[in-house]
Amino acid sequence: MKARAALVFAVLVALMPVGYLVSLALRPAEDVLNSSLFPTSLTLSNFVKVFDTIELGTMLQNSWVAAVGGALLAVLIAAPAAYFTARHTRGERLLTVLLASYCAPPIVAIIPLFFLLRHVGLTNNLAGLILVNGIANVPVAVWLLDGFVRRIPIEIDEAAVIDGLSVAAAFRKIILPLLWPGIVAALLVAFFLSYNDFLFAVYLAVTKESQTLTVGLSLFQGDRNVQFGQQAAAGLLGLAPVYVLALAAQRHLVGGLTTGATK
Repeated sequence: MKARAALVFAVLVALMPVGYLVSLALRPAEDVLNSSLFPTSLTLSNFVKVFDTIELGTMLQNSWVAAVGGALLAVLIAAPAAYFTARHTRGERLLTVLLASYCAPPIVAIIPLFFLLRHVGLTNNLAGLILVNGIANVPVAVWLLDGFVRRIPIEIDEAAVIDGLSVAAAFRKIILPLLWPGIVAALLVAFFLSYNDFLFAVYLAVTKESQTLTVGLSLFQGDRNVQFGQQAAAGLLGLAPVYVLALAAQRHLVGGLTTGATK
């Protein structure tokens, strides 16, 4: 009984930010800055006005394209890298280096990334965001998949090689299908990290055609005021499909995080 009460309390605390976001989105502009926790009146005007203030449809589309592309690229690189870190003695060093690089603040890479992408014509371009987000999320994807590879007996690899397969073919035909639960978990984590990215998007995609939702949310803040209601409405519209995805893939996500974190 105590455990259930503690769980209910934890869920309520976790949902409080979302509840307050809903409250802001449903308030009229003159009611946003009052001191009450609950709105005195309700309106849906913020959800209508937000489409006039920013290109919400385009920004949502860009966010999903950049996040899905970045997640696919991250896992494409991370899967063979995780196989190396788990199966070779020098792999531990590589994993350490990858995780150490992930600890560095991303802001230190903005200037060289900007000039590099501008040189190859990938600024203000979704391809540039996909490339940056994909590479940035490789370390966490490798870390997750490394734990999955270690749970696969090495005898399977050896038997495949004895049967005449090369190491690359054994990985592609034997190990990769067994990694599918871990790949799904890594894809989901990389997707969420890419979808939430603001730093790379705000510097590398400044045109209206390439801006993502995270950048769009910052546009509600002006020099003298902030349109909190419209900002909350836009945030909810961007949050809802991601919440649905997270709930639908909850089993894969939780299983991947718990399995990938153990060796």
